[in-house]
Amino acid sequence: MDIMKRNGRQEDYDGQKIIRAMRKAFESTGSNPAPSVMADLLVSVEEKLADKNITNVEGIQDQVEQTLMEQGFFTEAKNYILYRQKRSLLRDARVSLGQAASDPELESVFRKIQKDFPEEEYSLLHLSVKYNAFCKPEMKPDEKLAALIKAAVELTTQEAPRWEFIAARLLNYQAHKKIALRMGEARITGFYEKLRYLTDLELYGSYILEQYSREEIEEAALLLDDRRDELFTYAGLDLLLKRYCIRTKSHVLLETPQEMYLGIALHLAMKEKQNRMNWVKKFYDCLSRMEVTMATPTLSNARKPYHQLSSCFIDTVPDSLDGIYRSVDNFAQVSKFGGGMGLYFGKVRATGSSIRGFEGAAGGVIRWIKLVNDTAVAVDQLGMRQGAAAVYLDAWHRDLPEFLQLRTNNGDDRMKAHDIFPAVCYPDLFWKMAKEDLNQDLHLMCPHEILTVKGYSLEDYYGDEWEKRYLECLRDSRISKRTVSLKEIVRLILKSAVETGTPFTFNRDAVNRANPNGHRGIIYCSNLCTEIAQNMSPIETVSSEIRTENGDTVVVNTTRPGDFVVCNLASLSLGNIPVEDDAYLSDVVATAVRALDNVIDLNFYALPYARLTNRRYRSIGLGVSGYHHMLAKHQIPWESEKHFSFVDDVFERINRAAISASSDIAAEKGSYEYFEGSDWQTGAYFEKRCYTSPVWKELREKVASQGMRNAYLLAVAPTSSTSILSGTTAGLDPIMKRFFLEEKKGFMLPRVAPELSMKTYWYYKNAHLIDQSMSVRACGVRQRHIDQAQSMNLYITNDYTLRQVLSLYILAWECGVKTIYYIRSKSLEVEECESCSS
Repeated sequence: MDIMKRNGRQEDYDGQKIIRAMRKAFESTGSNPAPSVMADLLVSVEEKLADKNITNVEGIQDQVEQTLMEQGFFTEAKNYILYRQKRSLLRDARVSLGQAASDPELESVFRKIQKDFPEEEYSLLHLSVKYNAFCKPEMKPDEKLAALIKAAVELTTQEAPRWEFIAARLLNYQAHKKIALRMGEARITGFYEKLRYLTDLELYGSYILEQYSREEIEEAALLLDDRRDELFTYAGLDLLLKRYCIRTKSHVLLETPQEMYLGIALHLAMKEKQNRMNWVKKFYDCLSRMEVTMATPTLSNARKPYHQLSSCFIDTVPDSLDGIYRSVDNFAQVSKFGGGMGLYFGKVRATGSSIRGFEGAAGGVIRWIKLVNDTAVAVDQLGMRQGAAAVYLDAWHRDLPEFLQLRTNNGDDRMKAHDIFPAVCYPDLFWKMAKEDLNQDLHLMCPHEILTVKGYSLEDYYGDEWEKRYLECLRDSRISKRTVSLKEIVRLILKSAVETGTPFTFNRDAVNRANPNGHRGIIYCSNLCTEIAQNMSPIETVSSEIRTENGDTVVVNTTRPGDFVVCNLASLSLGNIPVEDDAYLSDVVATAVRALDNVIDLNFYALPYARLTNRRYRSIGLGVSGYHHMLAKHQIPWESEKHFSFVDDVFERINRAAISASSDIAAEKGSYEYFEGSDWQTGAYFEKRCYTSPVWKELREKVASQGMRNAYLLAVAPTSSTSILSGTTAGLDPIMKRFFLEEKKGFMLPRVAPELSMKTYWYYKNAHLIDQSMSVRACGVRQRHIDQAQSMNLYITNDYTLRQVLSLYILAWECGVKTIYYIRSKSLEVEECESCSS
């Protein structure tokens, strides 16, 4: 027979629904009746239904009550009545909320919310009370829906954190509704038609439809799984819709989150020759399940006409007028397309050095850094935020004292550059001296004078060889020295770090000792967020020639491209991956490595130097986010030895999987250009890291035989934005607070630690309360498995002395930590770099 539902719809009779309802009544009393008892009860109910010709839900439930009492199950009948009453209240709440919001279709959303969030603290009755405080009679339907979303957001607390997921579902409903209305107006019915529509509007790159057939696009559309939208928190979905999903030039939303992920997957798999649609699926699954996040430029620009996919760039500034202005122009071009930059100024002559033999003519590095600062302000990143650059200088450069005061509030404003991020490149000798005796002198020199007198560039060496040549230069009376107190330099470093969060730290000897491609060059500095460590060399003009071409006189400049470093980044969301499952983890890592390798060939390059370097080395930077999330989920205290052993194992397995994946791609597509003679090829990479177990020996032989597709593999970026998208913690950082309110345009946005519950609560310790030496030691443990570097922050309070901060720097050096990003003082608000967010 057909059953009449309360909303008037007809439904086929299903006796199992009656059994399930009665079983819940029995279970509520702690009993577990035999199937035969349930079958007999159902027969009795069905006989009553037939006798009385009952075909509606309410009538059926009345007969269930009566049957339970007739059979002597009085407690179960009472619980069944209470169950009916509760269901009625839930139903009334759904209906009334939908009616109050002038949107009856919301009832299906509320029904799913009630099913997935059955706890009392997530009752829709709470939402109804909060919504009624916001709702006004004169509101339009879309305003009412916005008020409903706001109500759910404001219900998010430390005690009821999952309201952020309920708010996200309501926001997602609103977004889908708006997009469906727009697509209906445009008469778009399928995914292929939508891509054609977006391409015609020049919002989608034409290359997607040029590379894929209609049949392939329609096959890809079958992958779309809107259920994965339920993984979003409100903060993540709000950010995704506003910043990453495609909008018209008048800011009308046209793309759903899942369509965004699929579009990115189509782009990343575009050049695959074998099993292309399989790779589309794997890329889509990793992205939409929030197991991997691509860098902000990739998420923003993949599938679009201007597909600049790389995050950050690094340039070596030459010691010439042409070279300096070319580096500034390079920065402007990178910033124009949304990238950030690291600039190494260690080759530029110091203040008072000679120019063409004229003593004292050079103005030093500060005036050029100010030019970079002004360029950062003038050329923003795609109109979204100010340009961003880190400038690096060696700890032995003669202009170091002035450099260390670029952002501090004291001194001459004409010598300031508040919009760039200074960083210092330290040799081992600096930290040895600081540890031994701060009262000794430090001798600073000009790189140009050293090159002129000695015939070599001191910055081109590292380790023992650098130290030998440095001492040799000190003994040479032809080279002028600026002798300063080591204590005063350390004081300037620490004062700037506490006041401004900078300078960043680059331990150049540790970096270069671990460089797997030292046979092809040296690493002078890192990038804007201190996680990239790759070979560098300056761009040089070789010659200028006047020619006649097509009847016109032209000037042709010949340039040696150098090594202009490009960062191609993605992050594993460790809190969203079962890291204890090695097969699963390895598969996700391999998928991410392949996606990043494809970025190299798919990228739009604003500069030809970037294209050349990227394709010679094919370097990638696979990092992580959700580090603290992972520890809390596995109930591992941050300040524990268990922390070190756990991450040592996890990062070793990530590294092994990444190397294996890169080698497999090399077997399929070929190795990077400089593989021969690298530490990968000779096996020195494995020896330096003491990878001697049988599984590592097997991988070493595989690499020697098959090669490596990528010169550099792992680099851990900050992931400030993309970690919000995936509902996890940022990069390697501990959380700032378990729960706090963030003001966004007059709206208080609750932020909650991921998966916060009584099981995880005490494993989320606030960053500023953590013993920072434990963070440094953990960084040292991870560093063995990361061929590049890590964006690690130190969190200090006002109680820290400068001596304690110095001790952390020295400990980091002793633990083999390559770089330190910000010093985050509790009273300091530092500007977060988003260019490298992966």
